[in-house]
Amino acid sequence: MKYSNVCGEKVSKLAFGTMRMPMKDGKLDQEQIQAMTDYAIENGVNYFDTAWPYHDGLSEISIGKAHAKYPRESYFLADKYPGHQVMSDYDPAKIFEKQLEKCGVEYFDFYLLHNINEMCFDVYKDSKWDILNYFIEQKKNGRIKHLGLSTHARAKNVPEILDYMGEYAEFCQIQLNYIDWTLQEAKTKVEELNKRGIPIWIMEPVRGGKLADLGEKRNAKLKALRPDDSIAAWAFRWLLNVPGVAVVLSGMSNMEQMKDNVKTFADGEPLNQDEFDMMLDIAEELKVGVPCTTCWYCCDGCPKELDIPELIAGYNDLKYQNGVTVGIQMDGTPRDKWPDQCIGCGACAKICPQKIDIPAVLKEFSEMLSSNKRWTEICKEREAAAAKLG
Repeated sequence: MKYSNVCGEKVSKLAFGTMRMPMKDGKLDQEQIQAMTDYAIENGVNYFDTAWPYHDGLSEISIGKAHAKYPRESYFLADKYPGHQVMSDYDPAKIFEKQLEKCGVEYFDFYLLHNINEMCFDVYKDSKWDILNYFIEQKKNGRIKHLGLSTHARAKNVPEILDYMGEYAEFCQIQLNYIDWTLQEAKTKVEELNKRGIPIWIMEPVRGGKLADLGEKRNAKLKALRPDDSIAAWAFRWLLNVPGVAVVLSGMSNMEQMKDNVKTFADGEPLNQDEFDMMLDIAEELKVGVPCTTCWYCCDGCPKELDIPELIAGYNDLKYQNGVTVGIQMDGTPRDKWPDQCIGCGACAKICPQKIDIPAVLKEFSEMLSSNKRWTEICKEREAAAAKLG
């Protein structure tokens, strides 16, 4: 197993993320989770990541049980404060104490302010909740060894978020893979973090499994070049080329995935430059949607003052993978700036250099969001929580 010397610790480059743990008969498969945890530890994985909302709050309990037989100092455990969720109150002490109890530990090695983004940034900054100061105090008391953050924020807003964290941004977790290098401007985020000397933790390295199968033709091409590697291994090895990457979290759902990932990180060999560039070319092939170049011409005459390039980016993201990722982006978009606010005047389309029928794209995007089950759930959750807050 390859390791990173980061935050004064020797941390395995491969981390066991517990957002997608194995299920059996509709419940967490604790027997398999235990076996996967044992295999990980036996093969040098020492970083385990959980969070308050994972598996409806059961992930923390499950991984705590899996670690119960191991000496506390033999592994690193990371948890997160859910300030990104819309709740009736944001009591960091109440949640933190419950997290320690659920995990069966007296301290967390790494603790993150979870998904600081445009929508929840005001919550994190609100002196009423005093969230950051509370966790700084827990760090001083030794109940947190290292404090950091995760973020799905837009690249342009990451500097302000990092400024808010200041010296307490010991590490930062971002979504990064060869698709999101450009699709979600991860390259820009990496450059900002490297400029500040902040170690990078990676989430969604294979886009929830999307990059584990690239289609018969592409799969055959990659297998011919590296016969002993899985398709997912290409995504992991690609990340090892990116400067500043210290830890790669994989949300493994079965033992097969665990064994394959351990094998990949056993040698920790990155791709060569030609292979790295080839994966970026494949990423462009995989992308679907419209060819927006983010020139911003379309915004000048929009009577609703919509951030059209950002909306198109969300449309392209949803086209690529009809999941919850785009919901995170839309959470950071004021309700009066959603795609359904477009009045179809066509002023944007008339001046678009790429000749994109922007009103049609925004209409389709709105319809796609409306039919996305997880997105509609998010909207209902937000409305209910907002009603409680008054």
